[in-house]
Amino acid sequence: MQGMIAFAQELYIYTEPASNIPAKALSAKLTATYAEKMDNNIAQRYTPAIYLGLSKNIMLKAAATFADMNTSYFRYESFSLYGKYRFLSKDEAHKHFRMAIFADGSISRSPYRYEEIALMGDKSGAEAGLVATQLIHKLAISGTVSHTQVLDKSRFEKGVDYERPYQAMNYALSAGYLLLPLKYESYQQTNLNLYAELLAQQTLDKKRYYIDLAPAAQLIFNSNTKLNLGYRFQLGGDMTRMARNSFLISLEKTFFEAL
Repeated sequence: MQGMIAFAQELYIYTEPASNIPAKALSAKLTATYAEKMDNNIAQRYTPAIYLGLSKNIMLKAAATFADMNTSYFRYESFSLYGKYRFLSKDEAHKHFRMAIFADGSISRSPYRYEEIALMGDKSGAEAGLVATQLIHKLAISGTVSHTQVLDKSRFEKGVDYERPYQAMNYALSAGYLLLPLKYESYQQTNLNLYAELLAQQTLDKKRYYIDLAPAAQLIFNSNTKLNLGYRFQLGGDMTRMARNSFLISLEKTFFEAL
């Protein structure tokens, strides 16, 4: 439980840090995302997820999505499986540096509508990447780079060129700051963390890009329950997207020693 408190500012809203949830812990999370589509309608997506801390170095996540973002009606959308392995950890008093590799796979029912490549609900595919996180007292900074391949059936149709992007590089720079409490006195104290995340994508076959900024706030209750609020909006880009801004709210509960 001490790790949850000391490294709370690493619990980013839109990306994963190099650190994992505690070994033998299980976390249940529900995320709701609301976006204004280009036709001015409000779309919604709900993502229940389960995190498993198999060891201090290995974490797994299984998630599903239910949404109307790519269809005119609400339905089950996708299933994904994510794994992360922390291979480097240099820990000191009040600071550490960690690195991890991760892989993600998704199967989605959504039709291919937009050039943006996102596996959480939008497209079927696979992703692999590297993440590095530096914690110094109350500030945590993390950088992520990954490669995504879309495995939509249209990619494999012979003699047909849809002129769609099917592969992309993804980049993220995330910062988190522990604002409250000013001094720890018990595990029951409420944490307030503030975040800013820069999220970017560059497709490789059909050249398109976007750059987003996502400020967020997080409350941690009793060292095991997180409430996240975030707003993501586009700074620049030239790809077609379902939406250029969205609002996120999520609630996560961690059960220590559950495994």
